[in-house]
Amino acid sequence: MSDQSFFQFFKWIYEERYFVGRGLVEKTTDYMSYVFFWLVIFACKFPFAYFLQIKPLVGPTKIIINLPRLQYSWHDFVSKNNNNMLTVASLWAPVVAIYIMDIHIWYTLLSAIYGAVMGARGRLGEIRSIEMVHKRFESFPEAFVKNLVSPQIKRMPFERESSQSPHDNNKTYAAIFSPFWNEIIKALREEDYISNREMDLLSMPSNTGSLKLVQWPLFLLSSKILLAMDLALDCKDTQADLWNRICKDEYMAYAVQECYSSIEKILHSLVDGEGRLWVERIFREINSSISEGSLVITLHLKKLPVVLSRFTALTGLLIRDPTPELAKGAAKAVYDFYDVVTHELLSSDLREQLDTWQILLRARNEGRLFSRIEWPKDADIKEQVKRLHLLLTVKDNAVNIPKNLEARRRLQFFTNSLFMDMPSAKPVCEMMPFCVFTPYYSETVLYSNSELRLENEDGISTLFYLQKIFPDEWENFLERIGQGDIGYAEIQENSTSALELRFWASYRGQTLARTVRGMMYYRKALMLQSHLERRSLEEDVSSRTSFTTQGFELSREARAQADIKFTYVVSCQIYGQQKQRKAPEAADIALLLQRNEALRVAFIHVEESGAADGNVTKEFYSKLVKADANGKDQEIFSIRLPGDPKLGEGKPENQNHAIVFTRGEAVQTIDMNQDNYLEEAMKMRNLLEEFRANHGLRPPTILGVREHVFTGSVSSLAWFMSNQETSFVTLGQRVLACPLKVRMHYGHPDVFDRIFHITRGGISKSSRVINISEDIYAGFNSTLRQGNITHHEYIQVGKGRDVGLNQIALFEGKVAGGNGEQVLSRDVYRLGQLFDFFRMLSFFFTTVGFYVCTMMTVLTVYVFLYGRAYLAFSGLDQGISDEADVLGNTALDTVLNAQFLVQIGIFTAVPMVMGFILELGLLQAVFSFITMQLQLCSVFFTFSLGTRTHYFGRTILHGGAKYRATGRGFVVRHIKFAENYRLYSRSHFVKALEVALLLIVYMAYGYSEGGAVTFVLLTISSWFLVFSWLFAPYIFNPSGFEWQKTVEDFDDWTNWLMYKGGVGVKGDNSWESWWEEEQTHIQTLRGRILETILSFRFIMFQYGIVYKLHLTGRDTSIAVYGFSWVVLAGLVMIFKIFTFSPKKSTNFQLVLRFMQGITCIGLIVALCLVVFFTDLSIPDLFASFLAFIPTGWFILSLAIAWRSIVRSLGLWDSVKAFARMYDAGMGILIFSPIAVLSWFPFVSTFQSRLLFNQAFSRGLEISLILAGNKANVEASSF
Repeated sequence: MSDQSFFQFFKWIYEERYFVGRGLVEKTTDYMSYVFFWLVIFACKFPFAYFLQIKPLVGPTKIIINLPRLQYSWHDFVSKNNNNMLTVASLWAPVVAIYIMDIHIWYTLLSAIYGAVMGARGRLGEIRSIEMVHKRFESFPEAFVKNLVSPQIKRMPFERESSQSPHDNNKTYAAIFSPFWNEIIKALREEDYISNREMDLLSMPSNTGSLKLVQWPLFLLSSKILLAMDLALDCKDTQADLWNRICKDEYMAYAVQECYSSIEKILHSLVDGEGRLWVERIFREINSSISEGSLVITLHLKKLPVVLSRFTALTGLLIRDPTPELAKGAAKAVYDFYDVVTHELLSSDLREQLDTWQILLRARNEGRLFSRIEWPKDADIKEQVKRLHLLLTVKDNAVNIPKNLEARRRLQFFTNSLFMDMPSAKPVCEMMPFCVFTPYYSETVLYSNSELRLENEDGISTLFYLQKIFPDEWENFLERIGQGDIGYAEIQENSTSALELRFWASYRGQTLARTVRGMMYYRKALMLQSHLERRSLEEDVSSRTSFTTQGFELSREARAQADIKFTYVVSCQIYGQQKQRKAPEAADIALLLQRNEALRVAFIHVEESGAADGNVTKEFYSKLVKADANGKDQEIFSIRLPGDPKLGEGKPENQNHAIVFTRGEAVQTIDMNQDNYLEEAMKMRNLLEEFRANHGLRPPTILGVREHVFTGSVSSLAWFMSNQETSFVTLGQRVLACPLKVRMHYGHPDVFDRIFHITRGGISKSSRVINISEDIYAGFNSTLRQGNITHHEYIQVGKGRDVGLNQIALFEGKVAGGNGEQVLSRDVYRLGQLFDFFRMLSFFFTTVGFYVCTMMTVLTVYVFLYGRAYLAFSGLDQGISDEADVLGNTALDTVLNAQFLVQIGIFTAVPMVMGFILELGLLQAVFSFITMQLQLCSVFFTFSLGTRTHYFGRTILHGGAKYRATGRGFVVRHIKFAENYRLYSRSHFVKALEVALLLIVYMAYGYSEGGAVTFVLLTISSWFLVFSWLFAPYIFNPSGFEWQKTVEDFDDWTNWLMYKGGVGVKGDNSWESWWEEEQTHIQTLRGRILETILSFRFIMFQYGIVYKLHLTGRDTSIAVYGFSWVVLAGLVMIFKIFTFSPKKSTNFQLVLRFMQGITCIGLIVALCLVVFFTDLSIPDLFASFLAFIPTGWFILSLAIAWRSIVRSLGLWDSVKAFARMYDAGMGILIFSPIAVLSWFPFVSTFQSRLLFNQAFSRGLEISLILAGNKANVEASSF
């Protein structure tokens, strides 16, 4: 019975039972969650579609069907006795297209709302500014101890002594928190995000001394003493009123209490004998006055500035190294302080008592009073002296500390994450061991000195660029190496400084050195945690001195424990070959091995051996090496392979050969353009505990991790890409994991259950072409084999992204092509078959369905415009309007508005804006969104829409997706016109001109009852698409409208266009070579047939326009169309005569020139006669031009699709000549507006502001980078 179709349907709704993919069912609560999610979407979609798309067209459709036979403007073939079906189809087609894809619109809206609510529940965005860090800093130690400290460190006296007060608990929390916090601040300093002064202000006292108060970082207390003193000077009320006003700022109260206690303790340590008696009596009297509430009577508060100035002078001496002169000065400063306190600060009664105090009087008269002081030697006292001096002298506004935006962002996220839900940390000895795994091929490891000095065509070097983009970090770097404000030449004189400079620059790019430094923070964090845990066990826990990090990096026990739990393997596939040819990358990798003892490098080693018969055999080995004590490579493992391991795609094969060298129970996959931070590495223990947490029916097998895109701080394009990527890796993946349960592995830095995946095929599928997007297949594989993929946002990893339009286009093209290949994969087929219906919807619309809907958005434009062109050419739009006032414009308006909003990226921006609101606040979100619109983000998103559509559609039609190297350099340089033309000609320009041609035809021959207004409303989205696809590469091209560069670009483009190709000539140098390369995707008979079918749409233009000419009148016979082909053939022959190759006509040059002259004269005479004696008008000439252009492109497309046949007929050179003419025409059409705008200097200035608003907002000298002024370069010591 269960085999019956009725029961089979319901089995499919829930799940099917196969071996691979069995058990994909989720628990009931999870199932109900995503079912409810989709029911809400359906509840929104269906009423909207019915009332605004379908219903408005039903009435007009009935009327059109029942209309009598209409008069056609052309020769009609197919519309006889079929109730105007083509007319109905042209009206309904765009509605059907939007109906199919608008479910993705509703999904985007609901997921954005749901994701924002879930993020708010997860306490994201609670700390979104440095001011919030200040306000909530008091609660950080307790939250840190609760979440990130293991039970071994928590094993403190207060847990056993119930009588301990909350204040003592806070002091203990602060003592535990401070070493971790200080290491984070130290890491920021080592990374040059903060200066030495900022490090002093941000560092937190150890809180292990005898001072009972909790000591907070100075940046919280800066200028608080001065403000409190101002309140005291203005005080005219009681002590209680003064203290209440001070306590309104809790950190001011902390500062006052600490200052008072520190002064007492420092003075007590400095003096002895009669001086110590004076100190004890003074503070006894003051404490008594405080307890009695009579402080304002006991002290003359007006004298506080003088008292503090004297004590500041004393601390200024004490913070220096002792000398006899300083000792005398310090003794005098103490005496001056005594004099001011006794004779100015104290009340008259108390002053008299001290002046008549015999012990003190005798010492003063004998000159013994404060004649000698004990210079601070105790570390606790020295720390307090230094801190108190800063507390009394620092006047910086705490809002400006730290100044660096990246340092602020990291501190904000880290402190925010302390309050998020996460598993408790296990001791290092009990935590899950893990490995970090990075594939590397031949990308930049470390910038060399020559690369830093190398200037581009504008005279700008990489180092100069970095100095201007990161000016504060450059100053901090110079301060760190102790070189001051010097130039490049001076740095090069010192080998250590020169190497530090290379690392400084590399840490600001997308290099392997940056990735290695970031991942090695895991080891440093584990060493720190292990060291403190061991100290807390071995030493007396009642003494807080156990919480010190001094020497933790040298502790053998801590290093051993960290090495047991952590390994870092970088799979450098061709490292062996790089060493053999002494490539600089090999030397740089060796340097990284020497500087990081826990780093391991895996590579493929090839050994060649000759046989007796002369044949050379190759043996392949997978090797793992580390650096030995002498810095040389030391082989750890060597595995002989059965053959060449590189059979499939490069990156997954790189991972597959080295996965055997990973160890531990978990492996984190990290790409080589990623970064990590010490404060985030401290949370890795918590993240690994998620494998043991309850996340549904099955334990997690992949832990998703949040990413921060660090490349969005300069150009607008980088900012757009950063925001789009951040939205997906946070809010988007949050919803995919819960409630939809379809989160996959979208790339690094997810953490894998290593045992699970190694026993189920590994983490990378590597079949050529189909697995080009190898990352997501790990998610498919894990899900199909009863895995569970979760997402966690209390920890983040840095990620670099493409920052130039060409890089972005190549990346999106690679991803779109990869998704086209996924459609053919067995993994997608199995998941689609075995998921229940609602989970299948989630899976579809978040993987290949996204690209299908993207393609449908563009197809809607085509369907609508071709439908309108059909109505215009046939004359039915006016005929129908004459018969009845029906064209269904309400439905079409709704359809086109939805299409337009998708096209310009509004729905893409909704999750982005919700993420802004959640993590930045409403006002900042609104400001950011408006700024993005002013920077033409809609143009960028429309252009990206075309990129994804082209590459996804091409892969669906022809297959053959391929990896496209995007490059990871700094892209703030001018891209030549020819380079942009080569990259975007077929993907954007041709399609944009086709849409423009349709719009012109609709404008010329269409009928709209509302006139121009209706036309504009119906076509504005299409015109915007044309503008974006044609000119976005030049709008977002630095210096794209600078006249000199425009002239150079035109010369370069014409040289490229006219240069003949040949064997070995690349497409970058020759139009012919590029044109040949552009046809290589058409390989199969299926592809040729599909290209042929799609190309037939172009003949519609000629067929429709010839019947609209004044010359033809109302004649609708087929002969008119046939005669137009005769005219086209004549024009082709004339073109061939004028473009006949001189090399082929050397024997009849005179005859050829005579024929060309006669043809030219005859053509002019014939044209004049036709215009004079017939009804041919000047507009008809332009119309004929519009008619023949698409037909010519149709012929070209057929010739390219069937090029083998065309070659055999000897017509390929003629086809090539026609194709060159088309490309020349397209280039001139696009280049002309650019040339005109380049005449006006303000256009270039406006474009620079548009592209680099982020840099201008940070006060960066972007103009120097764009101008390429070598004088400026040299003037900046370079």
